[in-house]
Amino acid sequence: MKFLLIFLNILCLVFGQTAWKMGLEKIELHGSIIAKLFQIVFSPLILLGFALYIIATVIWMYLLSKFPISYLYPLQSLAYVISLFVGLLIFKEAIPLTRWVGTGVILLGVYIIVK
Repeated sequence: MKFLLIFLNILCLVFGQTAWKMGLEKIELHGSIIAKLFQIVFSPLILLGFALYIIATVIWMYLLSKFPISYLYPLQSLAYVISLFVGLLIFKEAIPLTRWVGTGVILLGVYIIVK
Protein backbone atom coordinates (compact mmCIF):
# COMPACT_ATOMS: atom_id res chain seq x y z
CA MET A 1 0.00 0.00 0.00
CA LYS A 2 2.87 2.36 0.83
CA PHE A 3 4.45 2.07 -2.60
CA LEU A 4 1.08 2.41 -4.33
CA LEU A 5 0.43 5.72 -2.55
CA ILE A 6 3.95 6.99 -3.27
CA PHE A 7 3.53 6.09 -6.94
CA LEU A 8 0.07 7.70 -7.09
CA ASN A 9 1.49 10.86 -5.54
CA ILE A 10 4.28 10.96 -8.13
CA LEU A 11 1.86 10.35 -11.00
CA CYS A 12 -0.37 13.19 -9.81
CA LEU A 13 2.63 15.53 -9.72
CA VAL A 14 3.90 14.54 -13.16
CA PHE A 15 0.52 14.59 -14.85
CA GLY A 16 -0.36 17.85 -13.10
CA GLN A 17 2.71 19.41 -14.71
CA THR A 18 1.83 17.72 -18.00
CA ALA A 19 -1.68 19.22 -17.90
CA TRP A 20 -0.19 22.66 -17.19
CA LYS A 21 2.23 22.41 -20.11
CA MET A 22 -0.50 21.22 -22.48
CA GLY A 23 -2.84 23.95 -21.24
CA LEU A 24 -0.25 26.69 -21.64
CA GLU A 25 0.62 25.52 -25.15
CA LYS A 26 -3.06 25.72 -26.21
CA ILE A 27 -3.90 29.13 -24.76
CA GLU A 28 -4.10 32.14 -27.04
CA LEU A 29 -3.99 35.13 -24.72
CA HIS A 30 -6.00 38.26 -25.46
CA GLY A 31 -6.75 41.47 -23.61
CA SER A 32 -5.32 43.06 -20.49
CA ILE A 33 -2.98 41.42 -18.02
CA ILE A 34 -5.95 40.58 -15.77
CA ALA A 35 -7.86 39.03 -18.69
CA LYS A 36 -4.80 36.95 -19.62
CA LEU A 37 -4.42 35.79 -16.03
CA PHE A 38 -8.07 34.67 -15.95
CA GLN A 39 -7.64 32.87 -19.28
CA ILE A 40 -4.71 30.94 -17.86
CA VAL A 41 -6.13 30.16 -14.42
CA PHE A 42 -9.54 29.06 -15.71
CA SER A 43 -8.27 26.96 -18.61
CA PRO A 44 -9.61 23.39 -18.18
CA LEU A 45 -6.14 21.82 -18.42
CA ILE A 46 -4.70 24.30 -15.93
CA LEU A 47 -7.57 23.52 -13.54
CA LEU A 48 -6.93 19.81 -14.02
CA GLY A 49 -3.28 20.40 -13.09
CA PHE A 50 -4.37 22.22 -9.91
CA ALA A 51 -6.73 19.36 -9.02
CA LEU A 52 -3.98 16.80 -9.49
CA TYR A 53 -1.67 18.85 -7.29
CA ILE A 54 -4.31 19.03 -4.56
CA ILE A 55 -4.69 15.24 -4.67
CA ALA A 56 -0.91 14.83 -4.60
CA THR A 57 -0.67 17.14 -1.59
CA VAL A 58 -3.30 15.21 0.38
CA ILE A 59 -1.54 11.92 -0.38
CA TRP A 60 1.84 13.46 0.51
CA MET A 61 0.55 14.72 3.85
CA TYR A 62 -0.75 11.24 4.68
CA LEU A 63 2.57 9.66 3.68
CA LEU A 64 4.53 12.17 5.76
CA SER A 65 2.43 11.28 8.78
CA LYS A 66 3.37 7.58 8.41
CA PHE A 67 6.95 7.42 7.08
CA PRO A 68 10.28 9.24 7.53
CA ILE A 69 10.80 12.17 5.18
CA SER A 70 14.38 10.99 4.63
CA TYR A 71 12.90 7.86 3.05
CA LEU A 72 9.99 9.44 1.18
CA TYR A 73 11.53 12.51 -0.35
CA PRO A 74 14.25 10.79 -2.38
CA LEU A 75 11.57 8.55 -3.89
CA GLN A 76 9.98 11.70 -5.33
CA SER A 77 12.89 11.74 -7.77
CA LEU A 78 10.99 9.09 -9.72
CA ALA A 79 8.96 12.05 -11.00
CA TYR A 80 12.03 13.03 -13.04
CA VAL A 81 12.15 9.57 -14.57
CA ILE A 82 8.46 9.56 -15.49
CA SER A 83 8.62 13.12 -16.82
CA LEU A 84 11.44 12.10 -19.15
CA PHE A 85 9.10 9.56 -20.75
CA VAL A 86 6.24 12.11 -20.81
CA GLY A 87 8.54 14.50 -22.69
CA LEU A 88 9.54 11.77 -25.11
CA LEU A 89 6.13 10.19 -25.74
CA ILE A 90 3.65 13.05 -25.34
CA PHE A 91 5.64 16.15 -26.27
CA LYS A 92 7.95 14.41 -28.78
CA GLU A 93 11.04 15.91 -27.17
CA ALA A 94 14.51 14.76 -28.17
CA ILE A 95 16.19 13.35 -25.08
CA PRO A 96 20.00 13.63 -25.08
CA LEU A 97 22.18 10.80 -23.83
CA THR A 98 23.16 12.76 -20.72
CA ARG A 99 19.52 12.80 -19.53
CA TRP A 100 19.22 9.05 -20.08
CA VAL A 101 22.39 8.51 -18.05
CA GLY A 102 21.11 10.82 -15.31
CA THR A 103 17.84 8.94 -15.26
CA GLY A 104 19.76 5.70 -14.78
CA VAL A 105 21.60 7.24 -11.83
CA ILE A 106 18.28 8.32 -10.29
CA LEU A 107 16.86 4.81 -10.68
CA LEU A 108 19.95 3.33 -9.06
CA GLY A 109 19.59 5.74 -6.16
CA VAL A 110 15.93 4.86 -5.68
CA TYR A 111 16.80 1.17 -5.76
CA ILE A 112 19.42 1.68 -3.03
CA ILE A 113 16.98 3.64 -0.86
CA VAL A 114 14.18 1.07 -0.99
CA LYS A 115 16.53 -1.91 -0.53
